[in-house]
Amino acid sequence: MTAPAPFEKTPKKILGLHPNVFYMGLTSLLTDISSELIFTLVPLFLSDVLGATSTLIGLVGGVSDSTDSLFRIISGWFSDKIGKRKLLAVTGYGISTISKPFMLLANSWGAVIGVRFGDRVGKGVRTSSRDALIADSVEAKDRGRSFGLHRAMDTSGAVIGLIIAAVIVYMIPGDKFHLTRDAYHWMILIAIIPAVLAVVILMTLVQERKKVSAAAVKKDISKPIALTPFSTQFKLYLFIMALFTLGNSSDFFLILDAQHVKTPLLQVVLMLVLFNVTYALVSTPMGVLSDKIGRKRVITFGWLIYGLVYLGFALSSSIWQLWLLFAVYGIFYGFCEGAAKAFVADMVPVDRRGTAYGLYNGVVGLMALPASLIAGILWDRIAPAAAFYFGATLALIAMVGLMLVIKERKA
Repeated sequence: MTAPAPFEKTPKKILGLHPNVFYMGLTSLLTDISSELIFTLVPLFLSDVLGATSTLIGLVGGVSDSTDSLFRIISGWFSDKIGKRKLLAVTGYGISTISKPFMLLANSWGAVIGVRFGDRVGKGVRTSSRDALIADSVEAKDRGRSFGLHRAMDTSGAVIGLIIAAVIVYMIPGDKFHLTRDAYHWMILIAIIPAVLAVVILMTLVQERKKVSAAAVKKDISKPIALTPFSTQFKLYLFIMALFTLGNSSDFFLILDAQHVKTPLLQVVLMLVLFNVTYALVSTPMGVLSDKIGRKRVITFGWLIYGLVYLGFALSSSIWQLWLLFAVYGIFYGFCEGAAKAFVADMVPVDRRGTAYGLYNGVVGLMALPASLIAGILWDRIAPAAAFYFGATLALIAMVGLMLVIKERKA
């Protein structure tokens, strides 16, 4: 495997890794505080305040998750072309930060989609270049650990953001079971502060890497955005990820399911806190484990957990069951998110990492729209459980495909 691209100087490591990993993790932590405060309870804002149906909520969730796909593909390729990962990352985080305050003005589901569109464009611009910069900053033996640490810090921000949301829900008078407009507006106002801090940290503390020398990498950035330069294994991996993601509908439906079981709003928020706590605690150890035993084993077991959790949501009928399911759902994310991204870097040449992450993130994002639309239609026209049965089935099929088709390659 290739070594990371050279930097201006050898920096002092933080937590045993290049400081880029830590500072990008800190940027993600602050951004997630902001995003969780504003966007996690969007399904309740849509249903409780704006009166939207489950199908419309699925549409908003799907559009939200898919909007950034094209931008992820283009920005990943463009970061390879210009050799400037940080520039695109700063631009993306900046776009998201600018768009968030407009949520204060949203009075219809169309306006919510508009604000989410701006936020997700920013996410699309930044994500692939950020992932490529993390991969460029560390050696192959540390990739799983690096992406695991990044996910852990990102998710720790979600925990903090949701705790703040829980405090707001507790302090602002309102309906025990429904989100109020006043409480939601306070969440938005507070969320603006960490969003701005995130951009400042990224601009001042993350290092742009040097362009890789011709001796280290054979550049061919004149190639269009395509699968042609990549191995058959990488293409198969993208196909299997697309299949899994088709059953991985927006987490909006987990929140709606909690409300469907008559869970008080404060408990819904605290369930999300628990989900993110388990996610954060598991991410780094599972990243390290994927460095030791291979990415495929870790991802496969994570998908098995996902399938079982979705079966659990389909069958759940009491609040205590939801508490357990949200906790285990965080374990799934901890197993899979970092390992899945590290697996991309294992499969592709260093000079095409940005493009590869763009394709990976693009495939995942593009499948999110049909996934959430299907879930919303199944929820409204058949039963809430049908959406979860569908997701569990596709997860188990994808798990078998990963085990049988994808071959692990030693770092």
